[in-house]
Amino acid sequence: MKRLVVLVSGNGSNLQAILEACREGRLKAEVALVVSNRPGAYALERARAAGVEALVLSRDGRSRREYDAALAELVAAARPDRVVLAGFLHILSSVFLERFPDQVLNLHPALPGAFPGLNAIERAFEAGLDQTGVMVHRVDEGVDTGPVLGVEQVSIHPEDSLESLTERIHQAEHRLLIRCLQEELSDETSPAVRLG
Repeated sequence: MKRLVVLVSGNGSNLQAILEACREGRLKAEVALVVSNRPGAYALERARAAGVEALVLSRDGRSRREYDAALAELVAAARPDRVVLAGFLHILSSVFLERFPDQVLNLHPALPGAFPGLNAIERAFEAGLDQTGVMVHRVDEGVDTGPVLGVEQVSIHPEDSLESLTERIHQAEHRLLIRCLQEELSDETSPAVRLG
């Protein structure tokens, strides 16, 4: 069975979608470890309720590269086939990414090239667009710039509030993330995790 490590910072609804897909057999995988950079993240409670090891690794004054090295050691110990960033609010450097080449995936609530970084849903809503969406991509050192694995468009209706749009975006995120993980994990090639 393929092994996932999920990195989180917040509520964890996308983590919940992964846990449910694993439990229901829609995803042939197990979540081996959940790590948060924020001690109060509700995602940690979701993981523990599902019987998954959930750890906190705070930055605690470390440089970005020092933090990423410590995070890579923690993640590597779980022997993941894929590392999933599910609302993880930290830009990973090469120190982390080189340990898991082509194995780190991110979910972002915007279409490719639109609204990289924080508050993407709010920015799309305020821009007065009639269309936004979500994407899953491989992580590189940029901000939401890696190769795109999947996209789902979401209409912005004239009567939408930010809350109603956010709810539809989250539903699209859950669908797309599971679909992309299913495709990724059906590939039988072994991941290249670099030791040390």
